[in-house]
Amino acid sequence: MEEFLDPALGQVRVFLRHDDNKPRKLKYNLGHARVLTFGGAYSNHIRAVAEAGARHGIETIGVIRGEEHLPLNPVLARAAACGMTLTYLDRATYRRKDTEEVLAGLRARWGEDVAILPEGGSNAAAVRGCAELPGEIEDDYDVICCPVGTGGTLAGIAAGLPEGRRALGFAVLKGAGFLEGEVARLQREAYGRVSGNWSIDLGHHFGGYARTTPELEAFAARHGFERIYVAKMMYGILDLARQGAFAPGARVVAVITGQPSTPVEVCGAPTGFDSGEPRWRR
Repeated sequence: MEEFLDPALGQVRVFLRHDDNKPRKLKYNLGHARVLTFGGAYSNHIRAVAEAGARHGIETIGVIRGEEHLPLNPVLARAAACGMTLTYLDRATYRRKDTEEVLAGLRARWGEDVAILPEGGSNAAAVRGCAELPGEIEDDYDVICCPVGTGGTLAGIAAGLPEGRRALGFAVLKGAGFLEGEVARLQREAYGRVSGNWSIDLGHHFGGYARTTPELEAFAARHGFERIYVAKMMYGILDLARQGAFAPGARVVAVITGQPSTPVEVCGAPTGFDSGEPRWRR
């Protein structure tokens, strides 16, 4: 891991762990012949599912928020090139995508055997994939941080932490207090319990999802950070360090997510896990 240096950190040390969370979320989710999932027009999750489908011979369907716009943007063009079938839901219907009414309509169209993954891929299987990350970090640390969109990555990372460490997520959504309930729900579904070693910072969303400010744009450009997720987390870490939120000398790992070129490897079955314990715990 490379160390991130900034005078504002004081005695706090921050190390960057580049890790693509999309393959981790999909690793235990792909034991199906046909997979349907949801996303916006620029969703990295949509692209990752499409690429995994092409790699492993899985039929994929992407349900996209809003209306079709041609020509396709680079994300959807890549998904289509990988063989994903793209379909669209108007925004009002998309907001109800998790209701049984909408899901029943999708199953009627695409088959009762279709596996439906939630937006962002966050479910119990995704949590188990993300729980393997902490055990792969060989260096010592006190806190591990990650951006939070749907909560699956944070739920898994926290579940896989060794004793004495904690996880801190940075919400990229405005009004994201509901995410605390989502992370707890995901951990219960994956392990039957909620770990008490995580929290979510709600104060560094910079206006909401895909929103930025000139200050954040300049920060992201200066350090080469992706601005929708990573820059908000990194700015938040610096801000909290200035406020003394971390103990002097604390070692913080910042998980730099969103590298969609990482291949997805299928491992095990999507259900019927052999243990309720997080994997790869050190």
